[in-house]
Amino acid sequence: MKMKNKIKKIKRGLALSERSESKGFTLFIAMVVMGTLLLIAAGITSLAVKQSFISSTGRESQNAFYAADTGIECALYWDVQNPSGKSAFSTSTASTITCNNSANLPVGGGGYGNPTSVFSFTLTPDIYCASVSVTKVYIGPVLRTTIESKGYNTCDTTNPRRVERAVRATY
Repeated sequence: MKMKNKIKKIKRGLALSERSESKGFTLFIAMVVMGTLLLIAAGITSLAVKQSFISSTGRESQNAFYAADTGIECALYWDVQNPSGKSAFSTSTASTITCNNSANLPVGGGGYGNPTSVFSFTLTPDIYCASVSVTKVYIGPVLRTTIESKGYNTCDTTNPRRVERAVRATY
């Protein structure tokens, strides 16, 4: 009988050690699965943050382009369809214009023989800026006009996220 008891004790000890090994293996598998899921979640989060940054940069670039487009449209209006019938950017006289409710913008540099006129304005209600230069030069008997408009998503020149977009028209 003693031998049978010893054999039973040995079998019980083996069964207990197999169970504890099984529990350790299950814990190891659970840790591997959790680590893998954590890595996947971190990768997806990183990708989402990068996509959000790219999206906001695209939006700011679009706003800068719209500001440049508004500047060139204003210059075209005052050059071609000016209510006075003469271009506001004539090289013989200086003028003031109005763009986007910014009244009496002096056309600096224009007039008095200088071929380039420059003006800037701020678009509201958002704070976007446009800087426009209009150059009128005679090439032979033909008057060549070049309008270059630079738009900015912010008027703050120290902002590291300031975006500039430009549009040029020549006729």
